[in-house]
Amino acid sequence: MTHTVNCVKLGKEAEGLKALPYPGDLGKRIYQNVSQEAWQMWLSHQTMLINEYRLSAIEPKARKFLEEEMEKFFFGEGSEKPKEFVQRE
Repeated sequence: MTHTVNCVKLGKEAEGLKALPYPGDLGKRIYQNVSQEAWQMWLSHQTMLINEYRLSAIEPKARKFLEEEMEKFFFGEGSEKPKEFVQRE
């Protein structure tokens, strides 16, 4: 059975995630407040950050950075794209 959330990113009611997407309190907040659509937006943004900054997800420093960006993306002022980033068509 799916649940709906009032998505903080999209500002509308939408289908919620099927499971906690991330461990801990941040994962619980995301599960309760973020839609599947907004989560997919984050995954695309996260991939761009990993590629542009050449991050390794196994490095603790990189994981901490991505967690902070996730928090900003959903609950803060938003996660910025790198200044050098150019969108390819």
